[in-house]
Amino acid sequence: MKFLLFADLHCHATWPIHSTKELEIMQKRAEEEGCDFMIHAGDLCFDAAANAEFIEQYNNFHIPSYHVLGNHDADKTPLETVLKMYRMPNNYYYFDCKGYRIIALDPNYFLLNGEYIHYDMGNYYPYSNGNYRDWVPPEQLKWLEETIASSPYPCLLIAHESFEREADGVRNQTEVRRIINEANARRPHSVLMCMNGHYHTDYLRILDNVCYLDVNSAVGMWIPHPHDLYAEELRTAYKGYRYLVCYGQLPVYCIVTVEGTTVTIDGVKGGLLDGVTREMTGNGVLDEAGRATTGDIQTAKITLG
Repeated sequence: MKFLLFADLHCHATWPIHSTKELEIMQKRAEEEGCDFMIHAGDLCFDAAANAEFIEQYNNFHIPSYHVLGNHDADKTPLETVLKMYRMPNNYYYFDCKGYRIIALDPNYFLLNGEYIHYDMGNYYPYSNGNYRDWVPPEQLKWLEETIASSPYPCLLIAHESFEREADGVRNQTEVRRIINEANARRPHSVLMCMNGHYHTDYLRILDNVCYLDVNSAVGMWIPHPHDLYAEELRTAYKGYRYLVCYGQLPVYCIVTVEGTTVTIDGVKGGLLDGVTREMTGNGVLDEAGRATTGDIQTAKITLG
């Protein structure tokens, strides 16, 4: 099974990309590689309603193209509308392909007074600090456990937020990993891989014999403190430039091939626009999880024992 994976394209008027062009590059590569499908790990758009033509370009591609919800996908367009535009059967779902099951999860909930509330029209913004954000509700955990247990195939999980980043990943990630590890204890290789976007970081970790891939953004890394290192005309045209360390060659993505228990990741090197690094902007070279930031997605081959 082979697929093209990307994350955090962030289609929006204030971002320094031409999303149609970037998408065309990835679609052409998917054709050349003979991919079975394409999938993004969330944050395709800031405003789905304003980018309907771009979404249709993705949806109508002759190679099946799947969506995963990110925290920003319903920022400017109501969640129910986004689900319809993305043609998603639910906010979490699965599909089978060539002897594998791909499970798309949705940790985009904040927990307030015991209630799990889905991100919708920016309602989570006031709760960005502390442990309010990024939860998988109990009913989704139960569904995940049942979906893995009932699968005749090895499973690959994909979500926007991480199930292995202790510093800033999904708040109840230990529950997700418990489900994964118990499934693998009952039947080895029930879950081979977990993929996520969100952090604009390239990182690969083998944990409990599962491959966890932290997928870099397709366009650049978000930084907490703005800078003025790019040309003034660019900063004037695209406000988002001040909050980005942009990649030089767009888009950044990878081709993932799964054969038996071997996972091969064929990454893309994006480099850095104008040589501007994260530390040059006054932001630390490491992200919140202590991981180095680059403009690339690595290439690797892992056989799970």
